[in-house]
Amino acid sequence: MKQPENVREIAMLQPDYMGLIFYEKSPRFVASEVPEISSTIKKTGVFVDAALDFILKKVQEYKLKAIQLHGQETAEFCRKLRDNLKDDNVEIIKVFSVKEEFDFSKLKEYEEVVNFFLFDTKGKNKGGNGVTFDWEVLKNYPSSTPFFLSGGIGLEEIEEINELMTWFQKNGKENLLYAVDVNSRFEDEPGLKNVEKMQLFKDRFSIK
Repeated sequence: MKQPENVREIAMLQPDYMGLIFYEKSPRFVASEVPEISSTIKKTGVFVDAALDFILKKVQEYKLKAIQLHGQETAEFCRKLRDNLKDDNVEIIKVFSVKEEFDFSKLKEYEEVVNFFLFDTKGKNKGGNGVTFDWEVLKNYPSSTPFFLSGGIGLEEIEEINELMTWFQKNGKENLLYAVDVNSRFEDEPGLKNVEKMQLFKDRFSIK
């Protein structure tokens, strides 16, 4: 989210999380004040290889309830971030990019220091590439840490998401697919979400 009025409009739909990007190279970079929104919505700061002090400053300034790390942040960096947060309830989400395959062993060192993983499509941009990856890869997910599904998700993917959720449920892993992250497929321009499309998504799909 980027534009104040659009933030207010989307907040009326009561999403669980709302992302604010603090990465200057992104066309969605937050360069203005963000209006007050419901405390039930977790304002999420998105960072790419940012300095620890910079992240901590933004957490305080914007009253962030979650931090999404979209760069090459190490498990040790995540641990330092966790140790320096004044609020133990602030969630840390570590992003990993996926294409045709993924080495899940790299997740192990992060498991004790992050709350969630997020799997996005590997592309030229740090998020917002508008294409999906092969979700079949996730059926080999070995971790007990819940994850966000992301990467090119639009209205056309709802049925496929439901099928993936059903697979996890049937295999005793119903608590792992925690949330669905949507972005570029719901935009009229970078950072400007289409309210009607977002409303349709909410009406047609609700992760349980």
